[in-house]
Amino acid sequence: MSLTTTYTVSGMTCGHCVGAVTEELQNLDGVSEVTIDLVAGGDSPVRVTSESELDREAVRAAVDEAGYQLVPAR
Repeated sequence: MSLTTTYTVSGMTCGHCVGAVTEELQNLDGVSEVTIDLVAGGDSPVRVTSESELDREAVRAAVDEAGYQLVPAR
């Protein structure tokens, strides 16, 4: 069984940004797919499919490593 969680990432402006975030998130254990709907210069929804629920701090760290910011959950 897989779980898809949507996060929001700010600061992405182009395909290179999408690639950087995708690469970092795919390096997390259990992640099978990352899909990003780019909102250039705004907050972009990022759907992450994984084997189980991911630690939000691990997701934040991966996004930070790519050079962007995870928007706090509301």
